Amino acid sequence: MLIQEVVSNDAVSVNKEDSLRTVVSKMVLNNCASVTVVDDEQNLIGVVTIRDVMMPLYPAQGEYVHDSLAARDFEGMEEGYAKVLDKVVADVMTANPVSVSTSDPVLKALSFMGLRNLRRIPVVDGSKLIGVVTIEAINGAMFIQHG
Repeated sequence: MLIQEVVSNDAVSVNKEDSLRTVVSKMVLNNCASVTVVDDEQNLIGVVTIRDVMMPLYPAQGEYVHDSLAARDFEGMEEGYAKVLDKVVADVMTANPVSVSTSDPVLKALSFMGLRNLRRIPVVDGSKLIGVVTIEAINGAMFIQHG
């Protein structure tokens, strides 16, 4: 089975200059935990996950080691969320993300998902974003449609 049989062409995308507030809004409105980052020509240049948005709130590992009580100031972290939302996509995105093409086998996507703990992978034609493939779509196609 090939990616072209399970790709969704409705990828939620942002620009690298967009604020994380825009990213989170799109994630909430589209019920997704990651968005693709594209340039003006729709070339895939990155991915932002909800984890990427949340990680700047937490202290670095070294801060936990040196002062574990102060590193647990969750109220202070929450107050910092407004500052995080003012950051731009380029500050937190994963550049050059793993991707697949429509002619790749779905097992290639599943192997990337398993190795990198991903639930969705961008689908490209060359460098142009075509859509995304999700683990749910692959499982549905492989185990329900062929069951």
